[in-house]
Amino acid sequence: MISISRDHARNVKRWRDGQMTLRWCAAGIVEAAKQFRRVNGHLHLPALRAALERHVATETVGAECNTQDVSAA
Repeated sequence: MISISRDHARNVKRWRDGQMTLRWCAAGIVEAAKQFRRVNGHLHLPALRAALERHVATETVGAECNTQDVSAA
């Protein structure tokens, strides 16, 4: 993405201000986005997230873990 943005802005001869820089950078990112690919299995990501949230909910840490003596191990 960075190299495509750099190539896209190569023809600018005089940078005027920060707003112009941001516009050209955004235009380069839009050009680069045309070449992005989807992650394999992207349709399964919501199910993975739900499963991870269920797993984390069952693995809650209680207050007693702060009082356990770890030096005895």
